[in-house]
Amino acid sequence: MRFSLLMLLVAAMTVSPLHQASAEQVKLDVRLVHPVMKAGEKQTNHLRIALTGFELKSAEERPPVNVCLVLDHSGSMSGQKLARAKEAAEAAIDRLSNDGIVSVVLYDSNVTVLVPATKATDRASIKQKIRGIQAGSSTALFAGVSKGAAEVRKFLADEQVNRVILLSDGLANVGPKSPQELEGLGRSLMKEAISVSTLGLGSGYNEDLMVALASVGGGNHAFIEDADSLVAVFNQEFDGLLSVVANEFEIVVKLDESVRPVRMIGSEGDIEGQTIRIPLAQLYANQERYFIVETEVSPGTEDSTRDLAEVTVRYRNLQTETKEKLTSSIQVRFSDEEKIVEEAKDMEVYAYCSLQITTELNREATALRDAGQVKEAQSLLNQNAASLNKLYFECEAKGVNSVLPELKLAEESNEMQAEAIVDRSKWNSTRKSMRQLQNAVQSQQPYSVDVPSLSSSPSSASGK
Repeated sequence: MRFSLLMLLVAAMTVSPLHQASAEQVKLDVRLVHPVMKAGEKQTNHLRIALTGFELKSAEERPPVNVCLVLDHSGSMSGQKLARAKEAAEAAIDRLSNDGIVSVVLYDSNVTVLVPATKATDRASIKQKIRGIQAGSSTALFAGVSKGAAEVRKFLADEQVNRVILLSDGLANVGPKSPQELEGLGRSLMKEAISVSTLGLGSGYNEDLMVALASVGGGNHAFIEDADSLVAVFNQEFDGLLSVVANEFEIVVKLDESVRPVRMIGSEGDIEGQTIRIPLAQLYANQERYFIVETEVSPGTEDSTRDLAEVTVRYRNLQTETKEKLTSSIQVRFSDEEKIVEEAKDMEVYAYCSLQITTELNREATALRDAGQVKEAQSLLNQNAASLNKLYFECEAKGVNSVLPELKLAEESNEMQAEAIVDRSKWNSTRKSMRQLQNAVQSQQPYSVDVPSLSSSPSSASGK
């Protein structure tokens, strides 16, 4: 099944660039599920902050890149896996412009810098070194990523895309190896404007570790079941890498004193009092990246209007190499009439909020299955599918068509997972697919991935 990762699709927006630029700018859209709320009641409302990258009209507009390929060449990578990994790496080198910076780091029980950070002009020499890679022994994953970041750091610059791309097929068994330790590494690199993408190959790697590293590291994650798909996935990763239009984001949400921030749904955010700071590493061309804040709003009086939030976004436009600023404010109105409240409901925003909430529940189902509570996990996944199905028809009836493909794909995924998780022999692969899709929905990953078929798992198989 092909899962189109969710490029998920009213406030007045003002744009005030810190430096006047003739190029296009990122678009900011701030909306509420309930722009009109019932008067006289304390209620929950959801705020959606969406950023959309502008279009790159030509290859000349692409930003320079500084990328390190960190390749696992431990013993488990021998044979077809390593052959396809080398082929994918060579294809990636060909994608870079002469001004691009590239480095290649190998790791098994030790870490080796195969190609120190250099301009991608001598492609023949770089590819010859890649062809000579041989399989080794254990998996020092943490050290490999750290060394890759050190190579990127040599030419670190604000006006380019700085990224580490990690490929591994095995468990980290040398040095730091927990998801928490790798997550800490990803966070520290994010602060340096170095993003990390993780590509998990086969069934032997730790998906929690790889997803954690990518999600906090501002990159992408892909589960590659078949080594033959490596070249295609590398191409998609580089398509994204070469289409970044903005980075260095500072997103600040200031809520009115009458509004209490409850939590972020599907993404991270630092909540302090009425202020929320949301991290974002970069934005791709034409990508919509959104964040959802759950709030509790104090009671309002009939026909009154109240400021709810002000959003300020600062970022670097990589096309112009200038800093720019977007601001948007949003209000909520109160009414005694239930009909007015319901008719004003923004179904598109509600649908995207629901996708994030059901994805959180999908993660809960994964944890239940991990604990051996198969029936409970299956019930939760079926509930997800039913609620998504109901929402699909609500949106269709109201002509909210933009979100229908995402709702249908999420519904079908939950249905298939509910059937597949009972097969103990396939749980490892099914779990990796589930974690990949959870991360893809929550981060609105900019490219599609092949999801292994889940429907082939026999429903009669016994659970753990």
